[in-house]
Amino acid sequence: MAERLAAYRALLGAQARSQAAYRTSFVVDLVGNVGATVFDVVTVLVLFGVTRELGGFTLREALVIVGLSSFAFATADLLVGNIERLPRYVRTGLFDAVLVRPLGALPQLLLMDLPLRKVSRALFGLAVLVVAVTSAGIDWTPARLVLVLVAPLAAVVFFGAVFVTTATVSFYWIDSGELANSVTYGGRDFTSYPVTVYGGWFRALFAYGMGFAFVSYHPALALLGRADPLGLPAWAGWASPVVALVAAAVAATAWRVGVRHYRSTGS
Repeated sequence: MAERLAAYRALLGAQARSQAAYRTSFVVDLVGNVGATVFDVVTVLVLFGVTRELGGFTLREALVIVGLSSFAFATADLLVGNIERLPRYVRTGLFDAVLVRPLGALPQLLLMDLPLRKVSRALFGLAVLVVAVTSAGIDWTPARLVLVLVAPLAAVVFFGAVFVTTATVSFYWIDSGELANSVTYGGRDFTSYPVTVYGGWFRALFAYGMGFAFVSYHPALALLGRADPLGLPAWAGWASPVVALVAAAVAATAWRVGVRHYRSTGS
């Protein structure tokens, strides 16, 4: 175990040194990568420029939702997002080299191309979340203090599980990138707004069929002390860790089955 951890640290260290070797380029990448998360927040602010409420939520309440979503997605994208390269590894046969090493295939893939430049997105998302929860007028209790720490971490796990689960489709269908993006990045956009702005089968599928309502919407309701306009009980706001664990179990199963299904390209 100690040898494996040392190997993983060596992979991470090599990535950090290689990406920081050209400092100016690295700094430019850090600054440039903030843009995607900034855009999510600006979009919400623009919407509130023409309306006082969005799906029954004020600006301060909506910022708690977008803060949770932005931090969770940006952090998961930093830690797990490069699993999106899996189709290329499968198509070119590079995944064979990963499998023959005496290390776990998934940790290798995550550490081989860890995009450290995306750390700026995660930090900006964290800043948005901190500002949102401190300005929303939350009636802080010990339980809510625990939730404001646990819910973002559970959301990171959930988004990470989504990245891994959608990537495993490439073991069966190599050209699955757009399908995976529609779930991962579509989920990010979905969780940036109150689910009350959606309706019909679309809300039922994404919010509860796939669990995205438990990333930011229900935890935000619990933090704000608001009843769910859709009628779910109050405990739904505390269910995000359970939903995240279920998503992680699904991702782990999908990964193991996909690896067993993989057939070498022979190259």
